[in-house]
Amino acid sequence: MTPSAIEVQMICRKVDELCGIQWDESKTYLIESRLKPLLNSFGLTSYEALIRSIPLNDKLRIALIDAITTRETLFFRDDAAYQALEHKALPEIIDARSGTLFPKKLRIWSAACSSGQEPYSIGMMLHRMIPDIHNWNIQIHATDISEAAIAHASRGRYSDLEMSRGIPADIKAKYFTRVGSEWQICDQIRSLVSFEKRNLLNPLTALGRFDVVLCRNVAIYFDLPVKRDLFERLANVMETHGVLIVGTSENLMGYGQRWAPQRHCRSVYYRPNLLEQPC
Repeated sequence: MTPSAIEVQMICRKVDELCGIQWDESKTYLIESRLKPLLNSFGLTSYEALIRSIPLNDKLRIALIDAITTRETLFFRDDAAYQALEHKALPEIIDARSGTLFPKKLRIWSAACSSGQEPYSIGMMLHRMIPDIHNWNIQIHATDISEAAIAHASRGRYSDLEMSRGIPADIKAKYFTRVGSEWQICDQIRSLVSFEKRNLLNPLTALGRFDVVLCRNVAIYFDLPVKRDLFERLANVMETHGVLIVGTSENLMGYGQRWAPQRHCRSVYYRPNLLEQPC
């Protein structure tokens, strides 16, 4: 069933309202491929009926969000970002925290964690770089708008296909155990991560403050005002020394002086709350 022009407009407005994702008539193929199954599942006869049913049916709303959000990810995705974290940003953060009341505390937020590969990759990286990690207070907070993604991530189990993407053999052997047809991440890494369903369009202040925020390949789907507002709100929940990492195709230089890029290991990150930007 192909949506009419009016139905496409209605769906695009609803997608924007729910997630901030910008769809237009060029996304008709996505509407058909991702939303058509919902019509059959919920006994609906048209896309208009689907949209009008969302305020009355929480299960339908959740299913719609799960259908429209892209969950393309892998372990250690864009390895240069992890190299920059491990060899530059995190050592500087640890040094900055050394004079505080909590020198062995790190709070990291994976702001669109999808099925969990990003926060678990961070946990494995920290486990390798901090020998006495058991003496540290490490909090990796992982959020996603998709309920299905959070459920998948919380289980910490991955298929052979998922494990074939981005995981070196030695890391796989050290941190994963075969369970039936899947691979289970070890409790030592799983215990570092907490998961929560969260819409980035909603207020963020209740989350507390973070040393590192990763918000990669999410804002590319937002229009400019929503995108700029999001990054300003992310900066507001970051420590003074906090580091923000975005996707490789994203560039915040046009957002003002506080967004001057920091470069290391072929990667770019931002430190928007520094009192003085380094030369």
